[in-house]
Formats: sequence, C-alpha cells, structure tokens
Amino acid sequence: MRLYVISLFALFSLAAPAMASGSDTALRATLQRDLDAHLAVRSKIEHISAISVSISLRGGSQNINLTAGTTKYGGSARITPQSLWQVGSVTKSFTAATILQLEAEGRLSIDQTIGRWLPQYPAWKNVTIRRLLNMTSGIPTYDKVPAMLETYVKNPKRNFTAAGLIAYVYPGQPHAPPPTSGYDYSNTNYVLCQLIIERVTHNSYASEIERRFLHSNVGLTSTYYAQTQYPVNILDRMVSGYLFSREAAPLAPLLGTDVRDDSVSWMQGAGGIVSTPEDVARWARALYVGPMLAPKQRAELLTLVSMKTGEPIKKVSASDPSGFGLGVVQVMTPPIGTHWFYEGGTFGYRMLYVYFPNQDAVIALGLNSAVDGKQDSSGKLAIALYETLHKAGRL
Repeated sequence: MRLYVISLFALFSLAAPAMASGSDTALRATLQRDLDAHLAVRSKIEHISAISVSISLRGGSQNINLTAGTTKYGGSARITPQSLWQVGSVTKSFTAATILQLEAEGRLSIDQTIGRWLPQYPAWKNVTIRRLLNMTSGIPTYDKVPAMLETYVKNPKRNFTAAGLIAYVYPGQPHAPPPTSGYDYSNTNYVLCQLIIERVTHNSYASEIERRFLHSNVGLTSTYYAQTQYPVNILDRMVSGYLFSREAAPLAPLLGTDVRDDSVSWMQGAGGIVSTPEDVARWARALYVGPMLAPKQRAELLTLVSMKTGEPIKKVSASDPSGFGLGVVQVMTPPIGTHWFYEGGTFGYRMLYVYFPNQDAVIALGLNSAVDGKQDSSGKLAIALYETLHKAGRL
C-alpha cells in the first residue's frame, strides 16, 4: 500500500449542462440515496463505515455537502460534513503549488536540479525539480521498500524524518540507485521537494503550507498539516480509517486496524494533510482557476507527460488517455471527454476530487478505508453522483 493515484475515472460525460430542473431539496434527497445505497452495498466489502461528499457547482454560493455512515466501523456516532479525513496524495498539489509560487517569486526555477539545492544526494544531482513534480525522475519510492514498511508495522506511531525516508532508497554512495527515465510514481520525489522548499525558504514545510494556503483567501478553514502525530483536537474530528489492503505484504499484520491515531510522518509533503471534502473541493477549484497561481505557473502545473511513456504530451487522447502534470492528473475516454482529477490513498483513507472544466464544477469525496485497487469503488460512486446532477440539470 502506498500514497498514490488509485484509479483513473474516465466515464464522466462532459456534455453541455441542461437547464436546472426540480428543487434543491429533491436533488439533495436523490444524492443522499446514492450515498446510502453505495455504503449499504460496499460497507463490508471495503470495510468502510463512512462516506463524505462535497459538490461545488458553477455559480453556487454554497457547496452541497452530504454524508453517510458512522465515525467508526460498527459504531453509532454519525459523521458530519465537518469530519476530517487524511487526503493522502492530494497533498502533492500543495507541495507543487508551493514550489510554483516560489518560482513566481524568483526564488527558484523548476528547471534547477537536485544538485543545486540538495547536494547531499549526488547520484541524483542532474534531476530537475520539474522531473520530481511530474514523476519522471526515475527515483524509487521509499514506500515500496520492505524494510520501511516493516519498520512502520513494528511501531505505527514511530516518527520518520524526511531524510530518514529518503535513506531507504538512498543509503549513501556508492549504493544509491541512479535515476532512470520514463514515468514512475514516487513519493520520494515529493519529500525531496519538501526539503527543497525548506532549503529555499529557511522555513519548515509546515509553516510555508500554513502561511500560503491555510491562512489565506483560498478559503481552507478545515485543512491541517502535521509532520508526525496530529494533536487531540484534530484527531477528535477525524473519522476512523482502516487498513484493508493486501497489496503490501509487509503490512499484513495491521489488516483491519484503525490508523486514525498513528503517525503520519511516513507521508510528509507527499501526503500528510487532513481536510474535509468541502475544503478539498475549494482547493481543487483554486488549482485550476483563480489567482492562487500566476499564469506562467498554472501553465506549468497543467503541462502533461504521458503516464504510459513519460514523454511530454499537449493533452490526453484516446490512444494516450492519462497524463500527469505537476501534482495533478488529466484523463480522457473517447467519445466522452476530458477532466482533471486526483485520488489520494493512505493506510486507511481515500480522498478523491474531480474537476470538470467545461462546467466549472467539482466533486470531492472521502471513504474511510484503504483497499486493493480492484476493490476501490470510489469512481463508481463519483459517476453515480455525476449522473444524478446531470439528470437534474445541474451539470
């Protein structure tokens, strides 16, 4: 199990929205039935007790926020739209946005190298920041190293350092693996970017994230970052999250366990943020439109490489339907169309957003378990919600 983009949702119609019809009350009732039905069918299969959804529509003054289920598997306390979730690799877009803002400030260039900013890793000295962000660095991901996972299993409350995580794939010269070419998803890339942010600013990653995004006009009122354990006042708002994936054999002793109170230090700038779906929806909109990024940097954010070949592509196509930008993903399925999305997974949570550029709409949703890719049904739920909105004339 690792922080990653879990699946590509390529079944969303991008047809022009119909005229709005029916009352908001009726629409909310239908959307709620979608959530309740999904939870009833998938609860035992995916070991989930909770689903939370936030929908942001063009021109809407408020998000549509809906929930289903309880804060614990087998529990009775109902979740609310204010309940918190680990967002996993959605965090990567915060890291990318910080790097891009630093570039706009003239403090770095994404075409500068690891050698320029982190000379302690000479084997990777020629890898650029851009290649870290778009997953073409060829640097291995630390969370596929059995020793790292075994260490986590022995003490899930252990606090890893960023340098310690990187050391699992860079034990030192002459044993450091050289970078390769092509596309390969790696959390190490974003922990390296975290260190670059700290080297450039002389501030902690946490303070930069907080200053730039958590206390700003982005509107994120329930988004938090901790490098190790979250404090009790944050944990008390979080739903429980369950490890229910068998993809990483070293994690088998923890199957079915609640990871809510465990250290998030194994994720850091690659996945350590917690938030609500409503804040994630706000964040997604800020990524793609609005003043958070200067035009040059937004263009860089959305510049794609093929997730098949790692080569630059102008846009996705029927033959090459998925592209990775700088912490964002674009997908396409003919003849349906193109959209942006990201799904982050941790050892106990999934958080997904989908941004529909033609309709300027966002769907964000969270589920409280980590499952094997074949079991993940979050895409089907997002499709059901989209279809309900489309039939109601809201998309």
